[in-house]
Amino acid sequence: MNILAIESSAKAASVALCRDEFLVAESYQNSGLTHSSTLMPMCEALLRNCGVALEDVDLIAVANGPGSFTGLRIGIATAKGVAWPGELPCAGVSTLEAMAWNLCGLAEGVVCCAMDARRNQVYNALFQLTENGPLRLTEDRAIALEQLFGDEEARKNIRFVVGDGAQMCYDYGKELGLDLRLVPQNLRYQHAYGVARCALEQARAGKTVSGGALAANYLRLSQAERERLAKESAKKRETQNHATEREK
Repeated sequence: MNILAIESSAKAASVALCRDEFLVAESYQNSGLTHSSTLMPMCEALLRNCGVALEDVDLIAVANGPGSFTGLRIGIATAKGVAWPGELPCAGVSTLEAMAWNLCGLAEGVVCCAMDARRNQVYNALFQLTENGPLRLTEDRAIALEQLFGDEEARKNIRFVVGDGAQMCYDYGKELGLDLRLVPQNLRYQHAYGVARCALEQARAGKTVSGGALAANYLRLSQAERERLAKESAKKRETQNHATEREK
């Protein structure tokens, strides 16, 4: 199975072509350019350099969250566009689970996958590393560092931290006296290969979807949406207060 995978959940962008588990090629770019400028040219160049036509691709994979709201939207839109002409099946995969694949076969223990969600929070999930892939221990979540490391089982079992929130988790855990390992940068961040591996498992389980069904998993509302809801709530309270005053 030929899998074209797309990763744009954070600052860096990457695409990969895999034949089942085998990595044929991967392109990674962290140049500061927008994903809207880089992703499609990266996909086209990767396929061209590998001598693979889009018609030869069997599955389109994309990281669908959590992550940057803009980055996820661009990645999913790119996946939909690539899949549309041939009505190719698609797989939207967890950004956090894809990161955990970076360490499978290299280490044993529990890995804490973390992306900076700001406000002293991380998008996080815990996985047990095995030779056959990461075993999920928690759901993807937005969680405060205090809550993450306030869990006794987590404090006892976490050995590795990966992701752009790894440094935050490492520093916080070291202050608590925990024996954590900060994964080297070449394995710490998101890569499209991990997206392809997650997608392969979904395909084997018969869980692929159409391009039209791809959707982002943001885990929480955007800043603009939170501000809109806050304004609506404040306006509602003001209206209720005015009504109460008139009744008096």
